[in-house]
Amino acid sequence: MRRAGHLHAVLEQRGFRRLFAVRLAGQLADGVFQASLAGDVLFNPDHQARAVDIAAGFAVLLLPYSLLGPFAGVLLDRWWRQRVLVNANLLRAAGVLAIGAEIASGMHGQPFYASALVVVSLNRFVLSALSTSLPRVVSSTELVSANAISTTTGALAATVGGALAILARLPLGSADAAYAAMAMAAAAPYLAAGLLARGFGRTELGPDDRERAGRETFRTVAGGLVAGARHVHSRKDVLYALAAIGLHRFCYGISTVCTLLLYRNYFHNDGFFRAGLAGLAQAILLVALGAGLAALLTPAATRRWGLRRWQVALFGSAAVFELALMLPYRLPLMPAAAFGLGLAAQGIEICVDTVVQQSVSDEFRGRVFSLYDTIFNVTFVGAAVFTALALPGSGHSPTSVVALALAYAVTGVAYLLASGAGGVTAPAAARRTKPATP
Repeated sequence: MRRAGHLHAVLEQRGFRRLFAVRLAGQLADGVFQASLAGDVLFNPDHQARAVDIAAGFAVLLLPYSLLGPFAGVLLDRWWRQRVLVNANLLRAAGVLAIGAEIASGMHGQPFYASALVVVSLNRFVLSALSTSLPRVVSSTELVSANAISTTTGALAATVGGALAILARLPLGSADAAYAAMAMAAAAPYLAAGLLARGFGRTELGPDDRERAGRETFRTVAGGLVAGARHVHSRKDVLYALAAIGLHRFCYGISTVCTLLLYRNYFHNDGFFRAGLAGLAQAILLVALGAGLAALLTPAATRRWGLRRWQVALFGSAAVFELALMLPYRLPLMPAAAFGLGLAAQGIEICVDTVVQQSVSDEFRGRVFSLYDTIFNVTFVGAAVFTALALPGSGHSPTSVVALALAYAVTGVAYLLASGAGGVTAPAAARRTKPATP
């Protein structure tokens, strides 16, 4: 009943419901668009995907924005966030229409990746803006529940979008035209997200201390970035949380790339369990279900044991899932492994989001979340590059699974020792932010 009370307290806030709707519409579109990219790049029979191709794709799509992300974060602390959500979603809608046309014409290589980079960069910018805006629409005592609902359900929306896109593609085959149609279909929910964001007042989502200079210079943006980094350094709980999730993302990235390779190059159909794109869709669905369970467990778990202890438990569970479910390399176990690792990943992310939101002042929150996003992406890309250079193209590497399990366990213990064994529960540690919108 207590968990239901927290859930009700979050959902009764009108501002949260609207922000939540913006996230759901946008991430549904993300799922459709990402499914079109994955299908066209990885599973199109006209293309040959190797580990190095996957790593290059991740690097091109994630790394440029990751390096520029902190500067974008300064802008999130200077621009009205409501305008960011409106305009970025409209630009995403235009972008996926252009990419769909490129896929239909058979365009690939650098021009195609450059176009996809624009849309993916806008996606990350929007997600940072949503996380930065969340403390403006709920009270600080409900941030864990709000994060659990919004980020997890957003991930589920992306999964649903991807699944719907794959199902719609089946009667069309694997031709470029099918993947082009999938990409273009993402425009509608992106437009819906932009329209929903228009329902907020221009200043409603902050920032508080907006600088009203008409033009931003590189010097002012760089100075804001340095100030944000100093702010993180002065808050050790945030520093340790960001370090922990960076290590987690490196491990998770290796598992992700290996899973893509296994489904493409190693596994064969085994009854209900499928290889190829269909099997990968099964694994992605289980990742989403694991994330959903994390959303149900994390608010109650953090109130009982504290944010840090719960994160340590999740790191330990990830180590167990690697050894028990990934190491046998049996196709029927892969969806279960995806479920367990999805649960751990989402639970850790909810906790880190909450630590950053509670501990970082509003005037720094945008740039810190963009630093967080940079760590999130750079470590994942580093994992993809490492996998391409060091592991077999089939994705089969028992030694790497054992090493990943050990890395998860060591990271959990190190985080516990560095940040303090007891941790804090979210309500006790929370500082009051702007009252929730009624």
